[in-house]
Amino acid sequence: MLLNTYHISWLSLSLAYILLAFPLYIFWKYKTGLVKETLISFARMTLQLALVGLYLGLIFNLNNVWINIGWVFIMIGVATITTTQRSGLKGRAFFVPVSLALLVSIVLIDTFFLGAILQLENFFEARYFIPITGMIIGNCMERNIIALNTFYDTLTKEYEVYQYYIANGASRQEALRPFISEAIQKSFNPLIANTAVIGLIALPGMMTGQILGGSAPGLAIKYQILLMLGIFTASLSTVYITLRSVTPHLISASGILLSKQQVSNKTVKQLSVYELHQELVSLSVGKQKVNTDPSFS
Repeated sequence: MLLNTYHISWLSLSLAYILLAFPLYIFWKYKTGLVKETLISFARMTLQLALVGLYLGLIFNLNNVWINIGWVFIMIGVATITTTQRSGLKGRAFFVPVSLALLVSIVLIDTFFLGAILQLENFFEARYFIPITGMIIGNCMERNIIALNTFYDTLTKEYEVYQYYIANGASRQEALRPFISEAIQKSFNPLIANTAVIGLIALPGMMTGQILGGSAPGLAIKYQILLMLGIFTASLSTVYITLRSVTPHLISASGILLSKQQVSNKTVKQLSVYELHQELVSLSVGKQKVNTDPSFS
């Protein structure tokens, strides 16, 4: 069942920008320095959405399998670049693990969502394939950024704890398990909290969009439930694969934790002799402390 959808003219849409007057006034009054950034952000948002709207209209009309797949790969590439930049891990070595984590998650969830559940005749139907995949990629990117930042920052602050585990016979994966656990918790707590109150505090975007687009509320709810399940599983899959695969690029075989600058500009082999010596001395001191700790006698 389709409901009536009201058309929004360009004139009506332009009037909506009046809403920015109050935020901009507050920013200006309190000298926050956010006026220029806000204007630029909304100008970019408007231009980008207008261009995407034109481009998606063309893609939907063509509905070509290879163009649809190519667009998804572009989204994955942009999401990967954003993830590495926002996490401060900009080395080329991180592009492949992050992009592969996204790709694997998308393939698994899209196959289940579009193939097994919706059972589309054309799996790559632009109307379904691109919007659903895009929403999943966006959420995976957000979780991944939080997880990577938490993982590296916690490991940096508590590196002695990692050395402690290693010195007492733990494998690298066993020593990293608490740090991975905290990264997953910090990344997914907001998503779990948001999922628990959907429908009570706010209506989610896809459901609202479908209702405004004329779909029956019952159908919109079904799609939203499927999407939330897909987003949650794909996000966890992406975060898990990423955290497991980036570790060799953060910690060398000698147990050296590389700084973000070293990760971006160097390889492990390019570390200076002085840096290597300092790290090995630190590791040695950590072992001596563990051996003399009375709690382990």
